[in-house]
Amino acid sequence: MSLMKTHKTLQVAAPSALGPMTPEEAQLLEKLDLTRLPRHVAVIMDGNGRWAQKRHLPRIAGHRSGTQTARSTIETCARLKVEALTLYAFSVENWRRPKTEIDFLMQLLREYLRKEMPLLQKNKIRMRFLGRTEELPSGVQNDVREAMEQTAGNQGMVLCIALNYGGRAEIIDAMNAILAERNGHGERTAITEEQLARHLYTDGLPDPDLLIRTSGEMRVSNFLLWQIAYAEIFVTETLWPDFNRARLLEALLEFQKRERRYGGIREGDASDEKPARVAGQ
Repeated sequence: MSLMKTHKTLQVAAPSALGPMTPEEAQLLEKLDLTRLPRHVAVIMDGNGRWAQKRHLPRIAGHRSGTQTARSTIETCARLKVEALTLYAFSVENWRRPKTEIDFLMQLLREYLRKEMPLLQKNKIRMRFLGRTEELPSGVQNDVREAMEQTAGNQGMVLCIALNYGGRAEIIDAMNAILAERNGHGERTAITEEQLARHLYTDGLPDPDLLIRTSGEMRVSNFLLWQIAYAEIFVTETLWPDFNRARLLEALLEFQKRERRYGGIREGDASDEKPARVAGQ
């Protein structure tokens, strides 16, 4: 479901957890309150193609460079004790891209899982994959299954890779799962938010507190539509391959400046509002 079923003790990273830092990173980290980090960060990794185009390189060069940014983001979030990180890697709409690019992306994913497994294990990261993974090429399905099995016992950050993912498809899949459960029981009660959340791909994880989108696009692109209902959204013009650790720390700092009300107001706020003026006064 979208909220954790049991209380989890807050884990706070030590200021030295990130290891060697640039002066800019050290300055940003000093401003960051490590006790108020988002529990779940979701990222729309956008701009690989434009990054490559600006450098007169093929699009695949941008995707490959983007994996280095993913590595930095994953390791930084894990060391800061963020509970969950979800990266939007491949959407259900991305099948419309040229076959050569799709094949490269699938191969890049397989290569990444093999090369980065030592890093994942070192940081005690547990992997999950969100989406219709059964529709992926068989080799990719095998690698996805192996990655989850190899990291299943890890107790650190949960790394979710949204792969063949679509927010609308996820909600449809959840509704169909509920209907399948009910078919043999004759239930006629209304579906609740809790029931639906239990059947989403993110079952057991907190909803994202922070959604980051790179490359300046002002849309959510069918990503975690249910789960980001109250997420703080941070959009940066930085293209994904250039989204380094300093830019991530900036996003976390911006998150901590936001006042999160979840549709309500703080006590005393209502009394501060001036009464509406009556015509003629």
